[in-house]
Amino acid sequence: MNLADQFNTLQNRRQFLGNSALGLGAFSFMDLNAKDQHGAAPGITQNAFGLPHHAPKAKKVIWLCMAGAPSHLDMLDYKPTLEKMFDKDLPESVRDGQRLTGMTANQSRFPLAPSKFKFKQHGKSGAWFSELLPWTAKMSDDLCIMRGMHTEQINHDPAITYLQTGNQIPGRPSMGSWLSYGLGSMNDNLPTYVAMTPSWTGRKDAQALYQRLWGSGFLPSEHQGIGFRSDGDPVLYLSDPKGVNSSTRRRMLDSLAQMNRKHFQDVNDPEVNARISQYEMAFRMQTSVPELTDISKEDKKTLELYGPDVHKKGTFAASCLLARRMVERDVRMVQIFHRGWDQHFNIAGDLPNQCKDIDQSCYGLIQDLKQRGLLEDTLVVWGGEFGRTNYSQGKLTRDNYGRDHHPR
Repeated sequence: MNLADQFNTLQNRRQFLGNSALGLGAFSFMDLNAKDQHGAAPGITQNAFGLPHHAPKAKKVIWLCMAGAPSHLDMLDYKPTLEKMFDKDLPESVRDGQRLTGMTANQSRFPLAPSKFKFKQHGKSGAWFSELLPWTAKMSDDLCIMRGMHTEQINHDPAITYLQTGNQIPGRPSMGSWLSYGLGSMNDNLPTYVAMTPSWTGRKDAQALYQRLWGSGFLPSEHQGIGFRSDGDPVLYLSDPKGVNSSTRRRMLDSLAQMNRKHFQDVNDPEVNARISQYEMAFRMQTSVPELTDISKEDKKTLELYGPDVHKKGTFAASCLLARRMVERDVRMVQIFHRGWDQHFNIAGDLPNQCKDIDQSCYGLIQDLKQRGLLEDTLVVWGGEFGRTNYSQGKLTRDNYGRDHHPR
C-alpha cells in the first residue's frame, strides 16, 4: 500500500465524530420512533423524564448578548434591604470565602452599595425594573426573568466562552453552530448562523470579542457563524473587485469547485466539500445580503419602534432590525454582541448610556416579532456572562460607585 492509499484509509477527527454522530443519531431515531409508537402525542417527543409540558415551537433564536456583564442590581434585581445597609461592610457570612477578582481582592473593605436608580413594579407579574429600562418595563409580562443563575468563571473571556460554548476552554462549537449542525438550514441564500457586533456608547474600554465565540470548533466549518460588519460591505469580499462581473465570478467558482472535487477524491477530507458549499453560499449572498440590509422599504411606524438609532448603520438598534429581517428570511440563529457593560467604576455615567443603547430597540424587536407572528417560533435571549457585586469597587458615594465581577 502506497502513502496515498494509506492516507485515504485514515479517518481525521471530523470524520470520526461525524460517523459517530450518524451512528448515535440512528440509535436515537430508533429509540424516539419506538416511543412514538407507544402513544406519544404528535409533535411531542417522549423522554426518560416524561412528556414536556407543551409541544416545542422554537425554530429560530435571537440572542442579545450583553458582553461585559450588565449590573443586574441596577437594572432588574431590586434589593431594598441594601438601602438600609449603605456603606456597611459586606458580612463575611455572605461572602463565605467566595473568590474575588484581583481588582478588589486587596481592598481594605467592601462597602455595600445600593442602586442609585429608582425601581418600580410593572405589569400583572409585578416584576421590578429600574428607571434605566422604561421601554423594557412595558413588556414585563412577556418576559421570563431568570434569577439565581451562576457560572464557574470570574473573568470575562473564559466566562463568555463558557456561556457561548458550554466550556470555559476555547475550541468547542458555539450554540449557533450546534443548531446549524443538528437542525440544518431553513433557507438557501443566507447563512444559518449570523453574528453582529454593533457600536456602544458606555465605557469605551471594552472586552475583546473573538470570532471563536461564534465559531464551529470541531464541527465542519460550514456551521460557523458569519460575522456581519458595521462598516463597508456587511460581509467581507461580498462585492466583486473591479473588472469582475457576475458571470466571470460564476465561471471562476465552477472551475474552483471542479478542482476541489478532484482534491476530495484524492484526500477524502469532508472539509473540502464544506469549502465548496461555503463558496456557493458566498456567491448567493452577493444577491441576498444587499436585499436583506436594504431597509428603505420598511414603513415609518416599524422604524419608530426601534428608536432613532435604527437609522445609524452599525448601532444596536439597526442590528435588532436586521435580526428581525433575518429570522423573517429563516436564518436559524442571530447573535448581537453589545459591548461596554464592564462598569468597574462610574456606574452613574456609563450604565445609563448602555441602557439607552438597548432599551427601546429590545422593546421594538419583541413588538415587531410579535405583530408579524414571528415570536411564535423565535426564542429571544438577553443576558451577560456574569453579574456584578453588591459592594462597591473603589470609592463609594450616594451618587456614584463601581461594581466588580460576580459569577455567583
